Amino acid sequence: MHPCVHARAHPDKAAVIVAETGETISYGAMEAASNRAAQLFRAQGLQHEDVVAFMLENTPHYYGLVWGAQRAGLRYVCISSRLTQDETDYILENSGARMLVVSASLGDAALALTADVDRYVLGGDLPGFACWESAVAAMPDTPIADERAGTDMLYSSGTTGRPKGVRVPLPAEPAIDAPNALVALASMVFGINGQSIYLSPAPLYHAAPLRWSMTIHRLGGTVVLMKKFDPEGALAAIEGYRCNSAQFVPTHFVRMLKLPAEVRARYDVSSMRSAIHAAAPCPVPVKAAMIDWWGPVILEYYAGSEGNGMTYVNSHDWLTHQGTVGRPILGTVHIMGEDNETELPVRSEGTVFFESEQTFEYHDDPEKTKSSRNSKGWSTLGDVGWVDEEGFLYLTDRKSFMIITGGVNVYPQEIENHLVTHPRVADVAVVGGPHEEMGEEVIAVVQPADMADATDAFRAELIAYAREKLSGVKIPRRIDFLEALPRHDTGKLYKRLLRDQYWAKEKAAG
Repeated sequence: MHPCVHARAHPDKAAVIVAETGETISYGAMEAASNRAAQLFRAQGLQHEDVVAFMLENTPHYYGLVWGAQRAGLRYVCISSRLTQDETDYILENSGARMLVVSASLGDAALALTADVDRYVLGGDLPGFACWESAVAAMPDTPIADERAGTDMLYSSGTTGRPKGVRVPLPAEPAIDAPNALVALASMVFGINGQSIYLSPAPLYHAAPLRWSMTIHRLGGTVVLMKKFDPEGALAAIEGYRCNSAQFVPTHFVRMLKLPAEVRARYDVSSMRSAIHAAAPCPVPVKAAMIDWWGPVILEYYAGSEGNGMTYVNSHDWLTHQGTVGRPILGTVHIMGEDNETELPVRSEGTVFFESEQTFEYHDDPEKTKSSRNSKGWSTLGDVGWVDEEGFLYLTDRKSFMIITGGVNVYPQEIENHLVTHPRVADVAVVGGPHEEMGEEVIAVVQPADMADATDAFRAELIAYAREKLSGVKIPRRIDFLEALPRHDTGKLYKRLLRDQYWAKEKAAG
């Protein structure tokens, strides 16, 4: 299916509603906008497999652009507005983007870019940028003659180094309305259909919000788009628009749960049928609290932008296998030893590999592509975990975040999952810092709910809280406070930035 089908059948149906304002774009209007965008891409010389880049805030007009690129057979790169100028220029150059469209609200960042691309601005004026609205207004709203299905080319958020582009082949079936695997999964596993009213609270430049909301459009549902996530605002949107599906990350759950009880009770969330979450393992107490609050509608999957595999678990199975991210529904899971070649038995911790027919490569990075494979052709996202006797997968952490202290491997995720449940902790990151004797020490960087709590007394309280659930080697030897952690709007943490600060200080001192 494709939104063009729904535009013909139900042109006035809402394709997108802005949660905060009620601004609505119909399927008919989105179809016209995507056709005009495709026409402009062709007029500017972009052909099948060429690359166009978007650096936009969450705007309902985003979809006209990405659907225009999809029907023009392009690769579309959606760039985070949180990246540095150097990182953004790198993505533009590395991807081979020929055109860039930016939001006027991101003008300062856009004007600093040096990459040689055709530049357009949406929603205002910028020196050196052509007006997108004027350019597409001159284009016909009819389909281009050589429609062909394109696809996204998304870059990592730079949490562990330079952003890496994930390049997958264009769809084998060139028809723009050909079915794909995500549509099948959404309808058969997650209950998504044409009656879905889907809350999208995260930035569209991230893989999950982009792909899932476009899947809603393929199925003929309505996307309720939040400009920016706000915990009470999300509850208000669910009640106000009677949202029955949504996609979250664990930090969204944490923030909603930490609203005062009377605020949470104020909103009716009974319309929800599938509250999907992914991106990071969810702390067990947090997920248990969400199921208790919303009922057995919390659905979880584990996958990456690479699309090499996927696991899934519903609320009922999770309650009997707490902490799992599910069993595979795409590909086969294997847990491999240090050599990436030796398969480990059940309940043994190792690197998570997927065996599947799905292929991908890291654009212009053959070494990283090679390092993600083993000799069997199985691929990994770099996560560590284990499986139980029933085939349920449990994630430990990312391999790159592991702390080696006194020769013992410590994974930060377990520590973070416990500390974030403290009622006066808003957010937490655990990193390894230099230690003369132990090699590395465990450091917890805590964002208090109230910075007035950034005291030695609170440090002692958090250490005592950690000792309630964690073994001695996992107890932070140091706790630092920050007003806000460097967290991506998608929920991912720029942990590299925190870790590098401690090691830079060590280097400077030495």
